[in-house]
Formats: sequence, C-alpha cells, structure tokens
Amino acid sequence: QVQLVESGGGLVQAGGSLRLSCAASGRTVSTYAMGWFRQAPGKEREFVAAISWNGGMTYYTDSVKGRFTISRDNAKNTVYLQLNSLKPEDTAVYYCAAVRSLSRGTMATMSSERWYDYWGQGTQVTVSS
Repeated sequence: QVQLVESGGGLVQAGGSLRLSCAASGRTVSTYAMGWFRQAPGKEREFVAAISWNGGMTYYTDSVKGRFTISRDNAKNTVYLQLNSLKPEDTAVYYCAAVRSLSRGTMATMSSERWYDYWGQGTQVTVSS
C-alpha cells in the first residue's frame, strides 16, 4: 500500500505562487507514475499534471501549461507541483495520485483518474482576485 499526503496549499492572491508537495510512504514510489488532479466547488475532478516514474516525461492540461511545473525527488519519495501566476479559476482542492508504472505513459493514460491506484486526501488552494 502507498499512502500519499499533500501539503503546501493555502490562500494566495492572483498572480502569486505556491508549491504543493506530495509525500509518499509505505513503499518507494520511484517506480510509480505520479499525477496531480484538482476539484473546484461544484465541478468534477480534473487532471492537472503528471510525471513518469523517472521524470523523463511530463504532461499538463492546457490551462496550466507555462504556469505549473511538476517534478519529483525519488530520493525523498516526494512529488511537487509548482504553481505560478495563479488565477482565481485555479481555486480547488488539489489531489496527488500514484500508479506503479515503468512506462513513459501517454497523455490519455496519465490524465485518466481510472489509471491511478492510490490517492491522497487533498490540499486546498484558494486564489483571491
């Protein structure tokens, strides 16, 4: 079993930045693809970004390209999501997810909630205008 714990959320003004962390425990996630999803109030959960097991491939939804950056530190069993140039529409609960995979992945698989086996509890990001 893999346990995922997100942190780093908070309240920030539009244009500001946050760095989210997802710390894994239970197993090393160095052979796991990792993803970030978010759910805004009244909306379905949506894909934000994903990274392959070795960091060689990254995927982003169009609305965050150029503003968000996903990275990982396998030595620390942690995945990060740097959020820059935040907008009010980025307000959501951000979730980390993991699935054991040594493939490069594709956008279709990495962006699908059904592909992931493990999920964290989420961290709230609120962007004020």
